[in-house]
Amino acid sequence: MNDLPAVIATATIWAYWFGIGVMIVRVKRHTRGAPVLIPAQALERLLGLIWIPLVALCVILPYLAQTRNHGPLALPEFARNEPVYAICRWLAAVVGVISLGATIRCWARMGRDWRMAVAVGEKTNLITDGLFRRIRHPIYAFSILLMICTMIVIPTIPMLAVALAHIALWNVKARNEERYLLKTQGEDYALYVRRTGRFFPHLS
Repeated sequence: MNDLPAVIATATIWAYWFGIGVMIVRVKRHTRGAPVLIPAQALERLLGLIWIPLVALCVILPYLAQTRNHGPLALPEFARNEPVYAICRWLAAVVGVISLGATIRCWARMGRDWRMAVAVGEKTNLITDGLFRRIRHPIYAFSILLMICTMIVIPTIPMLAVALAHIALWNVKARNEERYLLKTQGEDYALYVRRTGRFFPHLS
């Protein structure tokens, strides 16, 4: 395990999912034992079933890429030996760490209002400041960026498939949350939607 960009990417991914675990514990403590791990919506329960193996693969594939010399799980030769791509891998590793830092900032801002899934029947605050001022889903946006960075650092076919699946699921989840919030938050959320982007700020 002497490939430093891969080590950084692996540590970043592990820290990200450890952070998710910490947030779950915090929310569970503040909601007095409410079932925060079992979504109320059928769609989100389905997404959760898909996500469990994806998260496991996301955690283990970067590690396996460093311990294999051959085969589909190993780093390709161009990733190991191509100087130009080596620069791309280093940049991606650094951007991945920055994405994790930005995500932690979002988690801290959400605090007790953070949830794994749509909080059906719960009263939560609509957060529109900080990193949420221009983007409706900055946590998902930085997670997508982290997955893209990991895919660049670990350019294997399995990692590519896992990253694309994650990105697709974040899109489905974000759209589902927006539909729910439009119903429950009404005009306040509609105004927020009009002035923000889903994952990227509006250019105008």
